[in-house]
Amino acid sequence: MKQFLVCLFMMVTTAAMAQSQFYNNPQSNHGNRFEDLGFLLPTPNEYRTASGAPGPKYWQQRANYDIDVTLDEQNNYINGKETVTYFNQSPDKLDYIWLQLDENIHNPQSDNNKTNTGKVGDRITSAQIMNFEPGRKMEGYGVNLAKVTDAAGKALDYTVVQTMMRINLPAPLAPGQQFVFKIDWSYKINNKHEIGGRGGYENFPEDGNNLYSITQWYPRMAVYSDFKGWEHSQFTGGAEFALTFGDFKVKITTPADHIVAATGECTNLKQVISAAQYNRWLQAHSASQPVEIVTLDEARNAEKTKNTATKTWVFEAKNVRDFAFNSSRKFIWDGMQIDINGKKIMAQSYYPKEAYTLWSKYSTKVVAHTLRTYSKHTIPYPYPQASSVEAANGMEYPMLAMNYGRTEKDGTYSEGTKYGMIGVTIHEVGHNFFPMIVNSDERQYWWMDEGLNTFCQFLTEQEFDNNYPSTRGPAHLITGYMRLPKDKLEPIMTKGDAVASVGSNAYAKASTGLNILRETVMGRDLFDYAFKQYAERWAFKHPTPADLFRTLRDASGVDIDWFIRGWFFGTDPVDISLDSVKWFKLADNNTMAFQPQTFRTIGQDRNKENQDIKFATDADTALRDFYYYNRGADAMMRSNDQAARNEASLDKENFDTWKDKNFYELSFSNLGGLVMPVIIEWTYKDGTKEIQRVPVTVWLKNEKEFSKVFIKDKEVSGIRLDPYRETADINEDNQVWPNMPMPSKFQLFKMQGGFGARGQSAGGNAMQKAGQK
Repeated sequence: MKQFLVCLFMMVTTAAMAQSQFYNNPQSNHGNRFEDLGFLLPTPNEYRTASGAPGPKYWQQRANYDIDVTLDEQNNYINGKETVTYFNQSPDKLDYIWLQLDENIHNPQSDNNKTNTGKVGDRITSAQIMNFEPGRKMEGYGVNLAKVTDAAGKALDYTVVQTMMRINLPAPLAPGQQFVFKIDWSYKINNKHEIGGRGGYENFPEDGNNLYSITQWYPRMAVYSDFKGWEHSQFTGGAEFALTFGDFKVKITTPADHIVAATGECTNLKQVISAAQYNRWLQAHSASQPVEIVTLDEARNAEKTKNTATKTWVFEAKNVRDFAFNSSRKFIWDGMQIDINGKKIMAQSYYPKEAYTLWSKYSTKVVAHTLRTYSKHTIPYPYPQASSVEAANGMEYPMLAMNYGRTEKDGTYSEGTKYGMIGVTIHEVGHNFFPMIVNSDERQYWWMDEGLNTFCQFLTEQEFDNNYPSTRGPAHLITGYMRLPKDKLEPIMTKGDAVASVGSNAYAKASTGLNILRETVMGRDLFDYAFKQYAERWAFKHPTPADLFRTLRDASGVDIDWFIRGWFFGTDPVDISLDSVKWFKLADNNTMAFQPQTFRTIGQDRNKENQDIKFATDADTALRDFYYYNRGADAMMRSNDQAARNEASLDKENFDTWKDKNFYELSFSNLGGLVMPVIIEWTYKDGTKEIQRVPVTVWLKNEKEFSKVFIKDKEVSGIRLDPYRETADINEDNQVWPNMPMPSKFQLFKMQGGFGARGQSAGGNAMQKAGQK
């Protein structure tokens, strides 16, 4: 019993500590939100320092790949074999290694195909029924392992755990050693619009051709790190990948009339495209505008002829974390060379005729703009090329981004399709920096990949066009999400696949937080310097959230713990209320004589009128004295004495300084919980405006409310908080004085239905109506 009580006490104490660690002083109005991050971050060590930089003993693993793969178009099949050289650069002895078999997500026995939830409605389609148990449509899919051997061909012992595979090493792999092994494998390629997935093929019924997106396709090393050990969380189709850097040599055999876009550089390009195409490719290296390397007419002809012979493309890539490729005879290919910090880089695009007028105008130029802008804000782009492929998708790989955006059949497109295409291209090409170079682990921290990249996407969009309609980044766009009930929210620092609303949380809230830090909390100069420091420190390494937070704080000199604690670790919203406004003026500079009380009660008046009452002081005048005839004389004396003292102590020297000033006492309350700088827009009676910023530390001694006096030369006619909507305040009605909320408006629409494919312009557009392209 005693042992039980001790255990119970420890459990309760631990729970209480866990509950109180976020708020060090939970019963108080201060001492909580401005505390250091403390326990929320791991303890610095020799691998990761307190400044956010890699430590003196930082290490990471490495893996090189030599792959030979055949794309079987007739059967929609992949056949591959690879040799992997794994380098143990850790201080640990390894008895086994883990690989990712991501294509097993399509194996019908995989758990991700058994966790679908839903209900049966009154009206239901066959496709909806199939989604109740998606494994029913995946028979025959998944990875087939033909052979797993060491370098000498001796079979290795291995175990497949859904989308992961453990290879038991024949002998422990000591620090500094390398292990070479081989795998032969194959799998059936999925139709990505029927089966789903980031990779697969898309069929074009009008011409009978396929466009292949071959991704997550080869057995690849999982990350072994100092902060987690092996990252072998299952891939369920949501949170993406943690991967190890290395060099790749990949031979890709395809139908002879296919054009292949891939990670890295093609080392035998002259042998796999025509002489005319190769000459255009050379011209693109000195062109100021994109050059069509494979033309629209050539792509159209290839669609019709369908060559059944094969050819092999050879690609090499240095120091990348992954490899992917696209293949199709439908591809138009254009490109131009750009210069970034003295390095020549090919910006390229591959797209079918269905996207021609939109992509030929924008894609390669958007790729170039993205590389330039990200390079300015992070590190110079280090790779030799960056490609964008129209694949009705949005997904990223080193040097290769798969995007969307197709036109109407007449070549016109909607405004939404245009900006959707530009936005997704910036986003996916931008992923070259996060996480392909600054190599965070999205399986754990979805936001470190998507949030940082979406933030840089926002910067890039705004530098593309000053009126660009960005949908993520500006603070006011996140308020709808932050108004949700707490049971619908989770902190940004929630494990990847546990996030309920990935777009709102990992993309939008995380990127908005960085934008608030840049524009409102730290200022552009300090933030930009610190953010660039983070990118430089962790390029080609494996950072964690603590490394980012510590670097931003350390390099900027700004205490941002309060913001990180609230925005990234909490769910409280911003709701700062302007509760009252009081206006004061300095009194006239003269003495005020005492005024005796003149107020009489109703009883006094009625007693005087009552003839039956005989007042004692009237009946006996001896009762009258000095004070009878000098009512309030003592009070008058004290008042006059005080007036004399006041007259003597009045600050007549400074009176003129303050006599015409207006003193405004503003009272604020923190209704949302998340503290934030208070930004005030003053509107004066003469129509002019002024914006004043009160630092967040105004909440330091009282996190719930404060009052502050402001001295103004002019009379104020109106006050508004957060005029640029930069703090993500969820309630604008309590931010205005005088408080005159405007009614919300709504419109009545007829019911509409029907949705097109992702990125497909459909249903008419203004360009089409105007007869322009």
